Amino acid sequence: MTEGIIVFNMTPNVLRNFFSKSATRLYPKETRETFGNVRGELYNKIEACIFCRTCARKCPSQCITVDTKEATWQCDPFVCVYCGVCVENCPKKCLYQKNEYRKPAIEKEVIFMKGEIKKEKTEEDQQEK
Repeated sequence: MTEGIIVFNMTPNVLRNFFSKSATRLYPKETRETFGNVRGELYNKIEACIFCRTCARKCPSQCITVDTKEATWQCDPFVCVYCGVCVENCPKKCLYQKNEYRKPAIEKEVIFMKGEIKKEKTEEDQQEK
């Protein structure tokens, strides 16, 4: 008897949901606009990077790997928590986060960038200028 009452009480809710607009989106076909201060996908302007490893040391999830000898910068976006600590602590401000989230991926992708090792200016170079 109580089962019949429960079904009777749910019927208006079921009918309302059946005939009303869908509450969800067909992601990834339909996406919503991002909010103002979204910390999205991480990028590096590799030309400006000095490979100081500050981002790798400060990263709480340890998703960034920097090789100073080979001048490579690597980030595993599946480990990254998108907190923005690396962006805030970068001395050259070459790291930044887009205002968009990463697109869904079928395969695991790692961001790998190779730059050039910057030569430090010697005293002779500074005196010439």
